[in-house]
Amino acid sequence: MNLPNKLTLLRVILVPVFVIFMMVPGSWGRWAALAVFIFASLTDTADGYIARKYNMITDFGKFMDPLADKLLVSAAMICLITTGQLPAWIVITIISREFIISGFRLIAAEKGIVIAASWWGKIKTVVQMVMICALLINAQVMWFIVLEQILIYAALILTVVSLIDYILKNKGVLSGEM
Repeated sequence: MNLPNKLTLLRVILVPVFVIFMMVPGSWGRWAALAVFIFASLTDTADGYIARKYNMITDFGKFMDPLADKLLVSAAMICLITTGQLPAWIVITIISREFIISGFRLIAAEKGIVIAASWWGKIKTVVQMVMICALLINAQVMWFIVLEQILIYAALILTVVSLIDYILKNKGVLSGEM
């Protein structure tokens, strides 16, 4: 197993650590959760950079990297529902998109096709991660509250746009044309 794949697995392992810190009462748990989330998010950047630079791209990485992102982001957003910072309908919409894309990837994999993350999907993930960091910081200043709302709706819009992009680019997977 190469370094990028190890970083991807590390991100998966950090998901329950993040959730545990989110469950700790008081602000120190939330700051620890933020630190874990930022570190885990940076492993996403690092594994992709290393894999591309040193030609270490694998089918395992193409499949597990987006899955690790989905686990991290979904866990964080679910925790933020419990704090009242994210509406459940937005989280359901975002997670539903992830299930749809995962289904596409499974169907494609059965046909020997690996669907890598698109640029829309990568941008969506970055915006979601920045949104989660902002919500974890939870600064009670008007401009920051406005920024949080902008990030929430930007993440939602990018989620829908990236879903449409995946469906249009990969519709042949369902029709049997690929």
